[in-house]
Amino acid sequence: MEFAGFRLRNNLFVAPMAGVTDRPFRQLCKRMGAGLAVSEMVTSNSLLYGSAKTRRRADHTGEAAPVSVQIAGADPQMMAAAARYNVNNGAQIIDINMGCPAKKVCNVMAGSALLQDESLVGRILDAVVQAVPDTPVTLKIRTGWNRENRNAPRVARIAESAGIRALAIHGRTRADQYMGTAEYDTIAVVKAAVRIPVIANGDIATPQKAREVLDHTGCDGVMIGRAAQGRPWIFREIEHYLATGRLMAPPLCTEILAVLKAHLAELYAFYGAETGLRVARKHISWYTRGLAGSASFRHAMNTLPSVDRQLDAIERFFATLAEDGERLRYAPADEEPQEFAA
Repeated sequence: MEFAGFRLRNNLFVAPMAGVTDRPFRQLCKRMGAGLAVSEMVTSNSLLYGSAKTRRRADHTGEAAPVSVQIAGADPQMMAAAARYNVNNGAQIIDINMGCPAKKVCNVMAGSALLQDESLVGRILDAVVQAVPDTPVTLKIRTGWNRENRNAPRVARIAESAGIRALAIHGRTRADQYMGTAEYDTIAVVKAAVRIPVIANGDIATPQKAREVLDHTGCDGVMIGRAAQGRPWIFREIEHYLATGRLMAPPLCTEILAVLKAHLAELYAFYGAETGLRVARKHISWYTRGLAGSASFRHAMNTLPSVDRQLDAIERFFATLAEDGERLRYAPADEEPQEFAA
């Protein structure tokens, strides 16, 4: 797929997720079949450029191109400065966050709160595009502020006029947060209204759903967020299904363990042992979600004080599930609740 001047492996995108899409996760998803992975958002507040968290978020060492960095903020000039800063530090695509529904973001009139002020949207987009004229700029939005104000088609036209190269749309409004189900009719209207690539996002958790959303909206690609947590192989599953119409067999237990261990090794190296141990807990929870006996395993996992003990517990847990050549067997849905992070 041609996207913002780059040739991608396919039209499958990893959604930017705060606290999730760090460099180890982005690299893993790309290895597992994603065409592009967008970083978790980086603040436009220049006072935070020197923080350890911001430095980690801006760390793209060894990451496969193209490197897409998402910035968030409400002041056009600060957003322009953030774009230049990130381009100077390796960003090859700048993505603007106007889709995050979190209160701490919207309370400072950033993220999806910006959809209430279309004039400000235009000023921010103009400022960022002009600040990095040689770097493609993309935009992530929601369908609107609330269900009575689904103004995504107008925002999309503003974006196209400003020089935005592609648009991703989550099929919920700001007021919806992550409640209810995503709707795709508004996304289809946007796709018909603009000439730039449009990527559909929201509740795409299976290969069949990806096909359905692409057919319904006419979009150029799909963006996967929460469904990839603990299941990075979803990208190769969707890629295979879109190409062949056939579903892949579930991964072997041995492969799941190998993927998880490699992911954890990158987390420990990226964050350091102490912070990496804590960050790893949520990923281990996602990888084991829905598996027989995982509830008690996760509870015990959260009390383990060292990397060695964490890894040992994982080995022992998967040893109870796998036999030679056997694939993962999930517990019945009503036996193990499915929990998703926002």
